[in-house]
Amino acid sequence: MAHVAPTSHRRATRASHRGHRSDDGPIQITTWLGLTFAFVVGLVLTGRSHVGVHAAGITLLVMLVPLTIAVFGTAFKRGFGSGKAALTTAASLAIVLVKFFV
Repeated sequence: MAHVAPTSHRRATRASHRGHRSDDGPIQITTWLGLTFAFVVGLVLTGRSHVGVHAAGITLLVMLVPLTIAVFGTAFKRGFGSGKAALTTAASLAIVLVKFFV
């Protein structure tokens, strides 16, 4: 006969795990400034002549582009927070996209 655990030992489902997420508010200014700083670091690294450092900069920028697009998508849903910080991030994203596609 198989052992069946008594129901008193089973954990109750928690409200936070049911798939309903509360609205967290607009994107924080530190998120925008962090993305902008990372773009600047990536651009500086790609300007270096050492092959490994240049490759690290390209890798950083390639990873940041989809992340930044996702943050902008979330910002349209939740709010941009600081508009100036969002604009600086948009400007740095535009510089990176122009650098790689033009």
